[in-house]
Amino acid sequence: MTTITTEDGTEIFYKDWGARDAQPIVFHHGWPLSADDWDNQMLYFLGKGFRVIAHDRRGHGRSSQTDTGNEMDTYAADVSALAEALDLRDAVHIGHSTGGGEVTRYVARAKPGRVSKAVLIGAVPPVMVKSESNPGGLPLEVFDGFRKALADNRAQFYLDVPSGPFYGYNRPGAKVDQGVIRNWWRQGMMGGTKAHYDCIKAFSETDFTADLQAIEVPVLVMHGTDDQIVPYADSAPLAVKLLKNGTLKSYEGLPHGMCTTHADVVNPELLAFIQG
Repeated sequence: MTTITTEDGTEIFYKDWGARDAQPIVFHHGWPLSADDWDNQMLYFLGKGFRVIAHDRRGHGRSSQTDTGNEMDTYAADVSALAEALDLRDAVHIGHSTGGGEVTRYVARAKPGRVSKAVLIGAVPPVMVKSESNPGGLPLEVFDGFRKALADNRAQFYLDVPSGPFYGYNRPGAKVDQGVIRNWWRQGMMGGTKAHYDCIKAFSETDFTADLQAIEVPVLVMHGTDDQIVPYADSAPLAVKLLKNGTLKSYEGLPHGMCTTHADVVNPELLAFIQG
């Protein structure tokens, strides 16, 4: 396996395909998945002549099953270590869901020249949990329910999520793909329970307002209006208002996992933004 080792001894697994002198695109996966969630996009952009890179976040996939560092500052530091190790320059960073939070924090702190553009897809910024400053957020009890379901029976929980809200398979008339459900479950069960448990707090309670305001590069914010995991109204429209150079693209009726269910829509949009 191809890995880097961070300062605290964590091994981060990554894939790195394509010509080393081609423009790099770095993909950041959602919770509780792995780099494999980007297989479709990796092959698509490899075929367009890009260098494509995707890593397993610490505690996820084939990376170390860490019991510490499962929060956004360390996630971003791990990305920085990967970018340094591979000497990535003018990279496009694309993040889905939790990965969108990771992208936001990393890009806000990245060294000059490392990042050219960023994309947030169904992403968690600015902040998910409900509070006085975020009255439209989801109640903390929702995320407590996630933690309880994970602790009680992770294997069943990781079937229930993709079988229902993640891909919109709980909607009337939805065409359910069992392979997609099983692949979600496979990726989730590869990771560590402790890291996944901690990550729920990381993706739900981290406030990315200052990060969004600090980003200088162009950012495309893509979000399905029928996202049942990261509700549209409290995420994408608010995030794009905080960005200096943000563009919002909404997709009527598309679910949280639209990169999988509607790759034929998402991929050309990403290509147009990257080449534009």
